Amino acid sequence: MAAKPQVRNAQDAGSAPDDRETHPVDETLPPLKMLTSGLQHVAAMYAGVVAPPLIVGAAVGLSGTELTFLTGASLFTAGLATFLQTLGVWKIGARLPFVNGVTFAGVAPMLAIVDTTENKADALPVIFGAIIVAGLLGFLAAPWFSRLVRFFPPVVTGTVITLIGVSLLPVAFGWAQGPNPQAKDYGSTTYLSLAGITLVVVLLLRRFTRGFVKQIAVLLGLVIGTVIAIPFGVTDFSPVTEADIVGFPTPFHFGGPQFALAAIISMCVVMLVSMTESTADMLALGEIVERPADEKTIAAGLRADTLGSALSPLFNGFMCSAFAQNIGLVAMTRIRSRFVVACGGGFLVLMGLSPVAASLISVVPRPVLGGAGVVLFGSVAASGIQTLVKAGLEKDNNVLIVAVSLAVGIIPITKPDFYHAFPETAQIILDSGISTGCVAAVLLNVVFNHLGRGRDADEVTAPMEPGEEISGSHSAKAAHVH
Repeated sequence: MAAKPQVRNAQDAGSAPDDRETHPVDETLPPLKMLTSGLQHVAAMYAGVVAPPLIVGAAVGLSGTELTFLTGASLFTAGLATFLQTLGVWKIGARLPFVNGVTFAGVAPMLAIVDTTENKADALPVIFGAIIVAGLLGFLAAPWFSRLVRFFPPVVTGTVITLIGVSLLPVAFGWAQGPNPQAKDYGSTTYLSLAGITLVVVLLLRRFTRGFVKQIAVLLGLVIGTVIAIPFGVTDFSPVTEADIVGFPTPFHFGGPQFALAAIISMCVVMLVSMTESTADMLALGEIVERPADEKTIAAGLRADTLGSALSPLFNGFMCSAFAQNIGLVAMTRIRSRFVVACGGGFLVLMGLSPVAASLISVVPRPVLGGAGVVLFGSVAASGIQTLVKAGLEKDNNVLIVAVSLAVGIIPITKPDFYHAFPETAQIILDSGISTGCVAAVLLNVVFNHLGRGRDADEVTAPMEPGEEISGSHSAKAAHVH
């Protein structure tokens, strides 16, 4: 029997523990519901997983066959990292419905490594060596990094969750415009119409259906949108006909790892950025599933991220991180079972082992993904606003924290070249709106609500009791623990 959850909120604080024997996060669902819901998570994050290997592989000059291999390896390692995060081993894994995949934060540094490597054949081994070192160092640092959770009261977490959603929306808009920004038909009325139709289908299914059909509305929307796209010539089935049935990601297929100091430093910076974003994502997901992420949970989640990253190059994969877009799916469907996401991880592993299976998801046109992405990513932003409602915005200090942090976080979205004069290493951090907004919110919260007499008298509370979890009503208390 599973242990009774220790979930508290403003309504039940101080009341008797929850009588439910199993928290929704630990529930197992009927097989069909488990499979279809897991497939939804794969559909939501597939484009994000395959984009980095395609970009880096093309920069290295890989052939079409090698690009397919590199993409399959990324899917395979994303599945393994998702297993670590959802199912957990020892003190590794947040055991939340979290999908892990290739972080996009590492694309620019990896392209820089490719450009500075004389022999392009050595570029991937150098990248893999740097990721291994960064992953191992991150694994060792996870317990100390997780202690930052005390600086994440609702005013900070709400701001960060909102920024996650806002930062992801441009991705959905880009998908809606088409697969190739250089193509003449990019942003055509055909692409935008398909995205709009998919969005309408998802909304209609959510409005006029119930139960299981309502919960898989995004998956059904993707299927219907793909079928509608066929007469327009947008759906491409060639990846299915050209793919092999079975293909295992041979360890160190591109050569053994090489260790270059400059590359290692660069990827260590990316690892810090990734850990910051993962911490914010865990806090966001914890609020959504009503199992707030405490210091122990965040440490375990960061261990899964970093260990998954360290092991990923063994199978020719890249740095792994939590995928924020799947948080929107959890928020919208209210399916909170971590075993559903583990099932999605199983699909990723299978796709990594079977290029044909991987190609089935790639059939979904990018505009169709964009239409569904508007709902998914918008749901994340809405969840952040819900958290901010509980953050005490009637206080001027908190209003300033939210206002400035949102402004700082939105800079890279509205002005992508804003930090072009800064060194490339600094740009890795500054170009991540989630990271910069998170850091700004934490620092401003310390300045206004902790230092000197900046915090209001009614915000001072007693230290948190041992074993007490951090929730919306207790996170401010946790912030004062020394």
